[in-house]
Amino acid sequence: MALGIAGGRAISSFLSRSRRSPFSSLSAVTATVAAASSSSLGASLSVPLTKPTIPTLEPSNDAELVSKILLDHHNPFHAMESSLQLHGISLSSHLLHQTLLRLKHFSKVAFSFFSWALTQSRSQAQPHFTPDVASFNLIVDILGKVRQFDVAWQLILQMQTLNLKPESSTFLILIRRLIAAGFTRQAVRAFDDMPCFVESEASSDDDFIYVLDTLCKYGYIRVAMEVFNKRKCNYEVGLKVYTVLIYGWCKLKRVDMGERLLREMLEKGIEPNVVTYNVLLHGICRRASLHPDERFEGIIRSAHRVFDEMHERRIEPDVTSYSIVLHVYSRAHKPDLTLDKLEMMKRKGICPSVATYTSAIKCLSSCGRLEEAERLLDEMVANGVSPSPATYNCFFKEFRGRDDPESAINLYRKMKTTPGGSCSCMPDIHTYNILLGMFLKLNKTGIMKEIWDDVKASGIGPDLDSYTMLIHGLIAKHKWRDACAYFVEMIEKGLLPQKVTFETLYRGLIQADKLRTWRRLKKKLDEESISFGSEFEHYHLQPYKR
Repeated sequence: MALGIAGGRAISSFLSRSRRSPFSSLSAVTATVAAASSSSLGASLSVPLTKPTIPTLEPSNDAELVSKILLDHHNPFHAMESSLQLHGISLSSHLLHQTLLRLKHFSKVAFSFFSWALTQSRSQAQPHFTPDVASFNLIVDILGKVRQFDVAWQLILQMQTLNLKPESSTFLILIRRLIAAGFTRQAVRAFDDMPCFVESEASSDDDFIYVLDTLCKYGYIRVAMEVFNKRKCNYEVGLKVYTVLIYGWCKLKRVDMGERLLREMLEKGIEPNVVTYNVLLHGICRRASLHPDERFEGIIRSAHRVFDEMHERRIEPDVTSYSIVLHVYSRAHKPDLTLDKLEMMKRKGICPSVATYTSAIKCLSSCGRLEEAERLLDEMVANGVSPSPATYNCFFKEFRGRDDPESAINLYRKMKTTPGGSCSCMPDIHTYNILLGMFLKLNKTGIMKEIWDDVKASGIGPDLDSYTMLIHGLIAKHKWRDACAYFVEMIEKGLLPQKVTFETLYRGLIQADKLRTWRRLKKKLDEESISFGSEFEHYHLQPYKR
């Protein structure tokens, strides 16, 4: 009975709340790309946690074939029409996992395929196939990314009809997506309801830390502190919990609160480690502006005080500690000091990491010293440190700033064609977005189409930022037909356009005296938003638009 009550309470709360999802503001693509350049440094600050695992992408010819069939012929609003294309395919858990992973950016297609797979399982059309918990974890993650939380909840409840018990990982995936969407209260409620669904009677310490960590990473430290203060008596509060909370305050640039928590943990006899101090150090060094020089020098002095305290406690700074300070020099556009810090690390016997090298290369390239940046890249590879996409993005951004498409496309093609060599790194979605924006601005439509085809073939995109950048660029160039086509395409693939994209397209069409085009577009969107097939009637799907 407890299970039914908790399930009903959970889903009813969403039926009344998620329909009122607020419009999210347009996240500037350039800011996203800039943040990605230091993502490896941020990753090294993470507290070691037990995170929910989902299957990873593996080579699979069958999954490639199925995903290609669905993407080429799928009707996103009538799953059963598409299922005719899948006649004769033998389902397995591995095939379902790998196909969903290839469709993770196309939520409607993925959900239709998953629904078809459930139908096959129930109808005994494929008696040897039964969906597993990992399959549900994948589809909950995909649906959560596009805020279809009602459907995600329904699928969790539906697992019972298949004799499947949701695991804590299922809930933690949902909770992370809820927090990312700003639904922090619903996320906390889902965490409290979790023991009613999973095998264990109570959530573990690792689950508690994961929820706090996710809240902090998305900037909800005050909610995290509320959760911590109300529930800390039920869990073991140790080094990891305090380090996560210190990170949350430092992320909001409240280093004073982070230092207060550090003193509190010391009073309780909990000894900090190098990760704790690195989090505090990063908070001190993440000032938005490093100019004038007095502010920069003040930050460096504060960083040195942290190093002194670490030495007093006999905690040896690691490569991340030095990389954080080097990144300050890089952001302040001080290439000589950056190189000096790099050499000092080597003299101390500390091998620079990919984040260290990337910071130095970013500084050199942004200061116009591309030849030195290239030499540092060669040194990096010679020392056995593999460049990341963020490393190459430093060069691409400099080429973009110089309006140098030839150098950009040469480096891009070198990345694609020399696996295992000095460019043994495939582009990431940020690389594609930088190049798309650059070639769109320069009216290089042929190269832009090549990159667009590549990002589709790569399986990592296009994402919301890719479509947003492309549509806004086409609107600026008054290419209305193409802008409308991509706008409809992104909705059909389950990507929710930002409110500002919708408004910009509307304003542009009206100002260009294309009212009929706008009316046709709006009619099509209205029809497609409501014309889900009858097979979806029992799911609380929200219209795929903002």
